[in-house]
Amino acid sequence: MTPSLQPRDLATINLFKRRTVLIWMILALSMIGLIVRLVYLQVITSPDLLDKARRQQMFTLRPFIPRRTITDRKGAVLALDRPVYTLFAHPHLYKEKPEVIAEKLAPILRRPADKLLSILTRDTTSTQVEYWLSEENADRIFNLRLDGLDLIQQRHRLYPQQDLAAELLGYVNVDHRGQAGIELSQEKLLERTDQAPSVAQDGNGKLIPNRIPAGMLQSDRTSLQMTIDSRIQRTARQILKQQMVKFGAKRGSVIVMDARDGGLLSLVTEPTYDPNRYYESDVKLFKNWAVSDLYEPGSTFKPLNVAIALEAGAIQPDTVFNDEGALTIGGWPVANFDYEQVGAVGPLSISQILERSSNVGMVHIIQRMKPSVYYGWLERIGLGDMSGIDLPAETSSTLKPQEQFIEYVIEPATASFGQGFSLTPIQMVQLQGILASGGKLLTPHVVKGLINDEGEEYFQPKLPTPRQVISSATAQRVVEMMTNVVEKGTGLPARIPGYRIAGKTGTAQKASTTGGGYINAKITSFVGIFPSKEPRYVVLAVIDEPVGADAFGSTVAAPIVKAVIEDIIVSEGIPPSHPEEVISKIPILPEPTATPSPSTQDVKPSPTASPSAVPTPPRDRT
Repeated sequence: MTPSLQPRDLATINLFKRRTVLIWMILALSMIGLIVRLVYLQVITSPDLLDKARRQQMFTLRPFIPRRTITDRKGAVLALDRPVYTLFAHPHLYKEKPEVIAEKLAPILRRPADKLLSILTRDTTSTQVEYWLSEENADRIFNLRLDGLDLIQQRHRLYPQQDLAAELLGYVNVDHRGQAGIELSQEKLLERTDQAPSVAQDGNGKLIPNRIPAGMLQSDRTSLQMTIDSRIQRTARQILKQQMVKFGAKRGSVIVMDARDGGLLSLVTEPTYDPNRYYESDVKLFKNWAVSDLYEPGSTFKPLNVAIALEAGAIQPDTVFNDEGALTIGGWPVANFDYEQVGAVGPLSISQILERSSNVGMVHIIQRMKPSVYYGWLERIGLGDMSGIDLPAETSSTLKPQEQFIEYVIEPATASFGQGFSLTPIQMVQLQGILASGGKLLTPHVVKGLINDEGEEYFQPKLPTPRQVISSATAQRVVEMMTNVVEKGTGLPARIPGYRIAGKTGTAQKASTTGGGYINAKITSFVGIFPSKEPRYVVLAVIDEPVGADAFGSTVAAPIVKAVIEDIIVSEGIPPSHPEEVISKIPILPEPTATPSPSTQDVKPSPTASPSAVPTPPRDRT
């Protein structure tokens, strides 16, 4: 018989039961909580946690991704990126005395230890010690294992040829963005498409070999190739500098274009700058004036006018005109450059008009066409447009409004010898290319395309299809006439024995920048097409404001073109077309140095002409 429980015992048993139930309830609630938490982690927040884990495991590499290298057409490097480093010091992290650190850095940085010490002991948390350190010196500093020093990698654009092609290349600023030349116009082509790869790492930070992404070791190794030939570019610059110094010229430009496709082998402007140290140069030099500045071409435009007249049927190759030496057009006097010495010349063929650079003869040729027809042809060859070159800041050429051109007879007359309208040197080369290419209007360009490490073409910009503006027969006839200009006319200083060059001189008054006439300064030029048979090159030299009584297109510009063509002959190994000729020094016969007729200066317009609408007719000496 079980003894009866005492009240105290019953209370104890009840307390135990309550505690047991409470414990089981706590355990049950805990289990439920764990299950809820597990569901929350595995179901609800699983995607976020997975992404977070991957971010912790993945490490993004930050390799040196350079801007594309720029080369000339033969592979010579013109611009490239190289890694450079900036050295920073953090004084609060030094574990050695600043004096010791300065002594160790001095031979690497090639700076006195006392000057480095003054930098290392500045009262600041961080200070810049040196910038643009080479990889070699950066490695030497890194191997010192000095606490408190930090090397930051950056990109630096290097132009190993210095000022050789500055007007073409341009430069990049501190943010590594192009600011001029193809560095600006071809920004998208020069920036690489490489992406910073991400790799997996374990808990110790080591890369997991089987988690390295495919193609990680592959990179964009293409470079931007230009049509420029460094050798021709160097020759053109050297001879241009010489002539500018000799004649005290303000500025000059030399352009060489391939008559087959419009590719430029050279484009030189002087004065220029070193793109490695662009910050020390006058900002005016950053503008490529051969592309952006206008000038009146003068007599170098005469062959194009002859081509227009022939193509329009206004003249024939054997047409003869009487050159009176001077005449009056709409109340305005127009005279040849040598009128005071020679007077009336008499009958001249079309070829002789170009040989003598007769202004009067050109006026007679253009008078054979209606002004509206002539104006239409000027528009057809491209006047009033841009050349379309792949360089920035090109300026379109200018042509008088058609109404003014037709109303005032002096306008077609002055245009006949290349004045009264303006164009850029690059467009002048393009227009002369019409004659050299068999009548086609080519697009001048300096970018050939992207090439890979093996020199294979990877990408080529699409150029406009060349437009046929005159017949190849007409172009050939005019080139033959221009050959006579060099063989026995004003272009004789450009003659090279054994070779045939077509050319034309030009010496024109400069138009006033404020409008309303011409100033007492001139711009000389010479254009050469080589060789005369099956032309391959168009070479233009333009020299602005040469000084001296003997400063003409034949004496200033023609020798430049001759020197450039001679260099092309040597570099390309072009054999003579007339080997039977004796190679001897040919005397240079300068153009007449007489002052133009006073009748071409300070003339008054006829009562029917508007002084504000029609400027004083210019003088053209060649």
